[in-house]
Amino acid sequence: DTLAHFRHFFMRRFFVDDILEPQGSFAITGDEAKHITRVLRMRPGERIALLDRGGARHQALIKEVSRHHVLVDLEKLLPAPAPSPIHITLGQAVLKSNRMDFLVEKTSELGVDRLLPFLSERTVVKADGENARAKVNHWQDIARSAAKQSDRALPAQIGPLHSLDEMLAILSKETALKILLWEQEGIRSLRDVLRSSAPSPRVLALVGPEGGFTEKEVEKAGKAGFVSVSLGGRILRAETAAISLVTILQYEWGDLSIRY
Repeated sequence: DTLAHFRHFFMRRFFVDDILEPQGSFAITGDEAKHITRVLRMRPGERIALLDRGGARHQALIKEVSRHHVLVDLEKLLPAPAPSPIHITLGQAVLKSNRMDFLVEKTSELGVDRLLPFLSERTVVKADGENARAKVNHWQDIARSAAKQSDRALPAQIGPLHSLDEMLAILSKETALKILLWEQEGIRSLRDVLRSSAPSPRVLALVGPEGGFTEKEVEKAGKAGFVSVSLGGRILRAETAAISLVTILQYEWGDLSIRY
């Protein structure tokens, strides 16, 4: 059983549409088929794991490889990883491209369930219309790759791009522990808030842009139920702050530990 577990863990993983039948043949198309054939150059006889949109995963044997599709035989259902005890939504002000890409990748690996990009007063990056949709699609691709790397059942959901006001209006209706990282917060630390609270099954966290939040924005977030917290005396880059925040949440309340 232990050997079977490790074989499953090291199999290449690919996301596909819903698999309706647990056995039989299945055709993989699109980008995942291209990745199998043109990038990895896999051949018939090799085994892979297929992850569908519902979180189910299947062991599959490659049967046929062609230019446009990969035909596999579905062999058996595979166990899915245990879900994290907490559901983390990260609202992140859009950063410059390479920094935002890095943030999406690492917070996805760390188990963020939902990442909501937004534009704030000090956001340097401008995006609207088709450009905004292209960015969101790009970040979703990164989240999918990160899910394969970290063996997540499902990739992080990347929400549509909103203004901060629009996003606060949406999140104000949700029930969760709501925190906002603010470098000017001089009373509440993230550690104190977490350790003085009972573990929450849902956390909504906001991280600002390179220049941080304005006082007016922090006030608006407070009206939507968010409490401003500090990570301490260091001034961190926005992407470092977001990654640190998610890591701390998973360490304190989540799955960054070995569970027996």
